[in-house]
Amino acid sequence: MKRLIKKLHYFNELVMFRHSVFSLPFIFIAMIVASDGWFGFRLLFLGAAAAVSARNFAMGFNRFVDRKFDAYNPRTATRPSVDGRLDATSIALFTLVNALIFIGVSYFVNSLAFSLSVPILIVLGSYSYFKRFSSMAHIVLGISLGLAPIAGVIAVSGEITAWSLWLSIGVMFWVAGFDLLYSLQDMEFDVANNLHSIPSRFGSATTLKLSAIFHLLTALFWETFVITANLGVFAHCAVVFSILMLAYEHYLVHRDFTQIDRAFFTVNGYLGFVFIALIILDKVV
Repeated sequence: MKRLIKKLHYFNELVMFRHSVFSLPFIFIAMIVASDGWFGFRLLFLGAAAAVSARNFAMGFNRFVDRKFDAYNPRTATRPSVDGRLDATSIALFTLVNALIFIGVSYFVNSLAFSLSVPILIVLGSYSYFKRFSSMAHIVLGISLGLAPIAGVIAVSGEITAWSLWLSIGVMFWVAGFDLLYSLQDMEFDVANNLHSIPSRFGSATTLKLSAIFHLLTALFWETFVITANLGVFAHCAVVFSILMLAYEHYLVHRDFTQIDRAFFTVNGYLGFVFIALIILDKVV
């Protein structure tokens, strides 16, 4: 039993389970808006299971295919996929199981969700290879998490609405913007190992400016979502709060690159949860 618990702990560390906070709020925001309120415990369970299994698949696949690079990067050399705590077979099996869970959950959601389940997994897995040949990997990661609101509205209504696209595009630029900041940590490593990223290609100054532009676009698309979905004052407050949090994130990183982890995990985590809380208030009040 102790051995099993220890291995589960390693898998938790492998995929950084606590960071599921980035995708979960926005799939539920889409579900709340699509259902005009409470969408039921069944969809709550299925939505959470789909989001977590999809993220576990993406993270497991990334750790599996990046083992060689992670071993030489001081920032990632202590990951369970590198230091021997988890072997390649275990990681591959974990990734496959989560892919099957996602497909199975999608089947119980509705036919459209099921038909899109495999294409979504392909998109999620493609991020792991983009850095080998393109600096657009940041956008691909953004698209991967940007699929969450679309999945949420499909789960409730079986279709893709216009407002969900604006919400998703905003999520895409939000994620791509903070991934640019996070990638500053690996700028020198990427250059040395012929890996493609915007920081390694254009430098830190351009990366900071581009990240700021992405986050301005985030606010623009989220405000368009609020207007298109005919939401109220609390939803507009959610956009204003997001702008303030993103501005604070950029303040932290501009001041000191050692603050990147704090900006990446803490600030963005609070942003998602406050956003959904204000959307819930909007529907209740």
